[in-house]
Order: sequence, then structure tokens, then C-alpha cells
Amino acid sequence: MAASALSAAIRITRGPRGQPGDPKPGSPAAPAPTRGFTLDVAFEVPAGITILFGPSGSGKSTILSAIAGLSRPDAGRVALGDDVWFDSSRGIDRPTHRRAVAFVFQSLALFPHMNARLNVAYGIDRRVPRGERARQALAMLERMKVRHVAEQRPATLSGGEAQRVALARAFATSPRIALLDEPFSALDRDLRRELCADVRGAVSELGIPAIMVTHHRNEARMMGDRVLLLGEGRIRAQGPPDEILPEAAPPEGGRRAILDDMVETPLEREIGT
Repeated sequence: MAASALSAAIRITRGPRGQPGDPKPGSPAAPAPTRGFTLDVAFEVPAGITILFGPSGSGKSTILSAIAGLSRPDAGRVALGDDVWFDSSRGIDRPTHRRAVAFVFQSLALFPHMNARLNVAYGIDRRVPRGERARQALAMLERMKVRHVAEQRPATLSGGEAQRVALARAFATSPRIALLDEPFSALDRDLRRELCADVRGAVSELGIPAIMVTHHRNEARMMGDRVLLLGEGRIRAQGPPDEILPEAAPPEGGRRAILDDMVETPLEREIGT
């Protein structure tokens, strides 16, 4: 059966906010007011990996949070196929635990008191017998190439091992959509490349939509089936990675490996990536 596509229309407005201890507005010592922010986007995400790409503060992580149900939009609608998760006009706001979402944060959020096997088994449906949950957890650790750390706690894992355990936990939940918020940002280039291939394989195997936030152009090109380019809370462009984030010409001196993530397209320069 074909995977359901996610459709989302999200509007969130945040007013200007001061810092704790600031003088009252209007007083001579009050700082200049900061500009508010409005996120206003509408898009669809079919099966495969969609990249959210844009400068810091453009709304990428806010979009993931709204889809997962961790924050409530001021207005809009979020649905996976015919299954409506949020609809402001109808008063629908399904809680996170009923959205079948796998969310991998930058911080990984592994339970420090549990070993890797128990971390992965934690997200599996409790109606599944304990022995079967353990078997599924080990199988997913094997799928993510970290079966050997099953009995270790997070504090003893390398950065790459911890990331693989977090991904195993996310995919073991049989999600209907995966949300990845800069999951590889703390890893070196070679490990990011290896994990990109593993995540693409897992998403393809599950046949689900996935949305990934990244600041790395090459990672976006490697991972994405499509790209949504954001700027100031709006979608400025969308399409295949090769069109939205074309490969830069080799820099003089053959230093592409160092500079390729730094070369911007004219549209990227315009929106400030």
C-alpha cells in the first residue's frame, strides 16, 4: 500500500519579546523593540526525504514541532493522508503520542539510565510482548550497525554510536513519518555521509515520508528527494535538490571538499542562508 503524504498549512505569529530584567517599555533605558516573527507555510511531503533548508530563524524547527504536536499553530491544518492531526477551524489537535511520529532531535534525548537495547525497546508498542520487543529492538540496532552496544548506556557510547541508537529508537516505533532536526550536526563529514546512507535506506525500507532539517548543502543534496527553501518564515522555492541547491563549480585550486558547503546560490544569498 502506498504511503500517505503529509499535507501541512501552518501559521504561527510570535510578537517581539524582551529579556528578563529589561526596563519597562517606554522608559528611557528600555532597549529598542525586537521584530516579531510570522511563519506562514503550506506544503505537501510524499514518501521519501524532504529537506527543510534555510537560515537560522527561518522557521525550520518550528515546522517540525508543529507537525509533531509539540507546539500549537495559531491557525492551519496538518494531516497525513485522510488522518487529520490538527485543524484550527474544527478544533482538532491530536496529542503527540497519537500522531505516530518519529522525532530525532539534535540532542538525541536518549535515556541515560537505560542501555541501548532498552532505549530502543521503550518506543515499541507496549501491547507487543516483552520478548518480542527485545527482539525487535536488537534487530533495529543491527539495522543501524550498533548491535554490539546493546548492553551499553549512552554515556559510554561514541557520538556516532549514540546517533545510531537514537535513529534505531525512532524507526523501531513503526512511525508513519520521521522528523529529523539536524541529527548529524555534531558529527564529522565522513560519519555524516555514512549515516545519510543508512537513514535513506531505513526511510526507503519503511516507505514513509521524512522531513529533515540541515544547514549543509551537500548533505541536503545527498539526502533529499526534494527541498523546501525557507526564508523569513516563508517557502521561497521548492523542488529537486539539483534545481534548488545546484552543485557549485569547483573552486580554484581544487578545494571543493572544504568550500562546497559554503558556496551559495543567488537565492540563498538573497534570503541570508
